[in-house]
Amino acid sequence: MNATTPSTSRLTEGPSSGLPFRLWWGLAGCAGLMGLILVLGPYSEGVVLEPDRGNFWYYWQRADATVWSRLSAWLPYAAHQLGMWWLIAQAREARPRYIFGLHWFNILALALNGAFIVVHILQTKLFYDGLAQDVHEATSMFSVILMLLLILLMENRRRGLFFGRSVRFLHTAGDATRRYHGYYFSWAIIYTFWYHPIELTSGHLAGFAYMFLLMLQGSLFFTRFHTNRWWTMSLETLFVIHACLVAWFILQQEQVGPTAMFLFGGMAVFLITQLHGLGLTARAKWAIATPLLGVMAIFYAVFPEELMGLTRLPAIMYIGTILMAGIVMLLLWASRWLPAGKGRSNPRQLGV
Repeated sequence: MNATTPSTSRLTEGPSSGLPFRLWWGLAGCAGLMGLILVLGPYSEGVVLEPDRGNFWYYWQRADATVWSRLSAWLPYAAHQLGMWWLIAQAREARPRYIFGLHWFNILALALNGAFIVVHILQTKLFYDGLAQDVHEATSMFSVILMLLLILLMENRRRGLFFGRSVRFLHTAGDATRRYHGYYFSWAIIYTFWYHPIELTSGHLAGFAYMFLLMLQGSLFFTRFHTNRWWTMSLETLFVIHACLVAWFILQQEQVGPTAMFLFGGMAVFLITQLHGLGLTARAKWAIATPLLGVMAIFYAVFPEELMGLTRLPAIMYIGTILMAGIVMLLLWASRWLPAGKGRSNPRQLGV
């Protein structure tokens, strides 16, 4: 292991060292930032938006965007992203212990994310522009979906993919994903955050609240908070809640199909996979699963025509996980042709 600076050494001496921290402090910070969004709104008042062009068109784009309005989003996004990647690289280089406090790089990550959240709020207020002006909506949506697939892949060895049973041929790809996931997850979260201008619609508010929680998680690498099973499972399932809100309030308010697809499809993935990573007894699992299965049974008894929609999200998630494993294996194969050196990681190293 490379030598660390004195400040780094003091923060990695033991499992309880580091700056004291409680998860609820971070949650309170996220709530405070959401309050700031509400206080400084509205944001699009007086802004002329592009006409709606239908499916896969992101509506909240100004019609009179300029070079300066675009740069107001792209430059801070680049600084935000490069700053987080630098901190991740520094943390991986130090390879500290997992602690119940904060390392020096966690403190900087929390400060960096908090500062750029405020910058984006003010930037929207002044320029009302985001990355959406120049890139397709699918890039934002699929960046987060791919992140969820990679979570299923890298957690396969620990909690299994199907009812607590792991899929062995996915282990190698899952281990590689675990070593390097911090770089991709950071990009997916920060890119999606800067893609959208700040807005006060229910879909935007739910999305930003979710992004803030993900940034909090992304700031706590190499801490015990980052690997807490209940916390990480909650972040996974919150995606389903956000998707349901978007489907209900934005897409199809008068149809139950899209909302049911996300809600009960996500519930199925929870029962098949995520529930089995919490260290619960079989009795506890049944206590959680029984009421959920009861709600699903009642709904599909009333709306039997929606039953086919139940399989869509789980099919996408599990087939997508296998496809992502194939992509990771291809990347691993390609990496063998890279010259050996400082940038090549020890295969046993489990980073962020």
